[in-house]
Amino acid sequence: MKVLMVEDDPKISSFVKLGLENNDCMVDIAYDSDIGEKLALRRKYDVILLDVILPGITGFELCKKIRDNEIKTPILMLTSMDSIEDKMKGFENGADDYLLKPFSFQELFARIKALNRRGSELNVNPLLKIADLEVDTVSKKVRRNCVEIKLTSKEFKLLELLLSNKGKVFDRMEITEKVWGISFNPGTNVIDVHINSLRNKIDKGRTPKLIHTKIGMGYVINEE
Repeated sequence: MKVLMVEDDPKISSFVKLGLENNDCMVDIAYDSDIGEKLALRRKYDVILLDVILPGITGFELCKKIRDNEIKTPILMLTSMDSIEDKMKGFENGADDYLLKPFSFQELFARIKALNRRGSELNVNPLLKIADLEVDTVSKKVRRNCVEIKLTSKEFKLLELLLSNKGKVFDRMEITEKVWGISFNPGTNVIDVHINSLRNKIDKGRTPKLIHTKIGMGYVINEE
C-alpha cells in the first residue's frame, strides 16, 4: 500500500511513517500544503492522510483541490478539531474519514486499511441504472432523464452504494462503515442531511420517487 501523509509536525509524521513502513507500506511525507498538493496530483496513492492545520492552505482546502482534480483516492483527515461542524466541513470537501489527535497507531492503521478496502466494495458495475436514473461510476456522471445532476463526493458515494444494491435496505451503521468510515457516530443527523440533500437532487419534481426511508430500518433505492 502506498500512502501520502501531509503533516507539518515532524514527530507525528516520523511516528506514522515508521509504523506504516514496518507494516510493508510505502510512505511519502509532505510538511506543507504546497508539496502535499504536488505529490497528490503527480503520484498515485492508495490512501492520503491530511492534517487540517498546515503551512499554506488548510487541509480542508487541500482536500477540495484534490477532489476538484478528479482524484478519488481515499482521504483521512487528522486533527484535534472535534466539533460536528469541523467534521462536516471535512466531509463536504471530499474527506472519507476523520481521526482525532492524539491517536494510537493501531487505530490509524485500521482506518487506513478500511479506506483502502472500501473503495472496491462500492463499485460493482461501471454503469448503474434504475428507471430513468443513470450513474457512470467511471466518469462520475449522474443523469436523470438525460439531465446531468451535480453531486458532492459523499452524495455520489451514497447514491452509488444504494444503486449498487437495489432493493437492499441499509441501516445507519452500514452506511457509516461503507461511505463515511468506521469512526463516524451514527447517532448524529449527518446521514439524514445527506439523504435529504440527495433526495432533493434525484427525486424532487420527478417520478417515480427512487430514494425511500424505511422507518426504523434505514434507506433503500427502488421504483416503489
